Amino acid sequence: MAFETTETHPGRVVTVLSVSPDEQDHAQLQSIFEHSKWQLHKAGNLMRALELLNKREIPVVLCESNLQPGSWKDLLDHAQAMPNPPTVIVASRLADNYLWSEVLNLGGYDVLAKPFQKEEVVRSLSLAWLHWKNRSRTAARMPLMMRAAS
Repeated sequence: MAFETTETHPGRVVTVLSVSPDEQDHAQLQSIFEHSKWQLHKAGNLMRALELLNKREIPVVLCESNLQPGSWKDLLDHAQAMPNPPTVIVASRLADNYLWSEVLNLGGYDVLAKPFQKEEVVRSLSLAWLHWKNRSRTAARMPLMMRAAS
């Protein structure tokens, strides 16, 4: 399944941060992305992920559920405090209803089962990126809408 971004600006690349201590996760995602315009950044732990998020705007974060030290919840808390927060997807071999419910209730976007299925990764990350893009556009228009209402 080939996929492209739906962004209308030439040169705009969908950027995804993969946070996992397992290099195999990064390699599998890189393989899924190799025929697209998507860009993958990799972090092996929570601290490196937070460094990357603080340095650049990254719309989508795919985070392993079992980070040590720290957790996906720590990453989600940090992301939600950012001015233009990324959408956060949690990945787990035990992607059960409890984890899915917990992720969504705390403000995460989705849960992906591991090992990754290409179609499911593309679907989830594409929708997460569109969600981020639409939320960003709405946030950018808010000051204009507030001034117009005054």
